[in-house]
Amino acid sequence: MTTEMTMPRRGAGAGGVRLRAAIAAAFVLARLKPGRLRRVLVGCARGARPASYAETLEVFEAVVTSSRRCAGRYGCLPRSVAVALACRMSGVWPEWCAGVRAAPPFSPHAWVQAGGRTVGEQAEPADLRPLMVVAAASGEGVRDEHGGGDDRGGSGQAA
Repeated sequence: MTTEMTMPRRGAGAGGVRLRAAIAAAFVLARLKPGRLRRVLVGCARGARPASYAETLEVFEAVVTSSRRCAGRYGCLPRSVAVALACRMSGVWPEWCAGVRAAPPFSPHAWVQAGGRTVGEQAEPADLRPLMVVAAASGEGVRDEHGGGDDRGGSGQAA
């Protein structure tokens, strides 16, 4: 049996070039300050339709399968950004959230949700408190859990 017969072709299927590009871009974007990251993601979300839970879960699984760093415990920010970007390449956008875990261990966290459910998270939704949410609602702005509705104010300190 040859290697070609046993190994999937690189670039085919879930680990394609577009997915790898989304993951690479996510690691670059994850280094931005929170306010700037939020502005970039709002721009990306503009014009997209809301993603379904099934679409988002499929992309989430592809991301964690393709990147060990995204799959790890401390990869929540690049993982969530990669999922959102990969979904956007298909014309949809899940809700991208950054906030804190409200139950031990208390820590910053980033995740995506679709259809009112968190995608790929072990934590219960009640255990997560979003501080920033970038939704697909025509990409006009973000829902800020601290009262602001647009992208112009505050430092957006989260995750």
